Amino acid sequence: MQLSAAPYEERLTAPRTWWLISFLVGVSMALVLLPFGTLPMLGGLAGGTAVAAVAASSYGAVRIRVVGDALIAGEARIPVAALGEAEVLDAEEARAWRTHKADPRAFLLLRAYIPTALRVEVTDPQDPTPYLYLSTREPERLAQALRAAKPQ
Repeated sequence: MQLSAAPYEERLTAPRTWWLISFLVGVSMALVLLPFGTLPMLGGLAGGTAVAAVAASSYGAVRIRVVGDALIAGEARIPVAALGEAEVLDAEEARAWRTHKADPRAFLLLRAYIPTALRVEVTDPQDPTPYLYLSTREPERLAQALRAAKPQ
């Protein structure tokens, strides 16, 4: 039996500049180890770049999916039936919900390098979380997928 494709799936990858920074971390390690010789310098370049690249990749590896009757955002899995209206946030409104409008009880899947977001109300009375803030490059598409996944 084959599972049907998810109506929405997005991976929030790190920006390209972070890969350049990873290389520069490797160059810095190489310069630190330069007094010890060529071989330690090359090891510092390779090791520093690899460690920084793994850190950038793991931070950017978070996914948002709508699968069946659930929203999976990072490590969180929320039934779509427990969610209310979804509000698409442009860059300015997303910044406001990250700062002065933010509720400390909210679930934030925040990536500051992604300017747009989706804010989804949580309607479950047992859940103290008032809303979900999800950084996404395609907030309209995610909102549409959540509406399509809701039980009628």
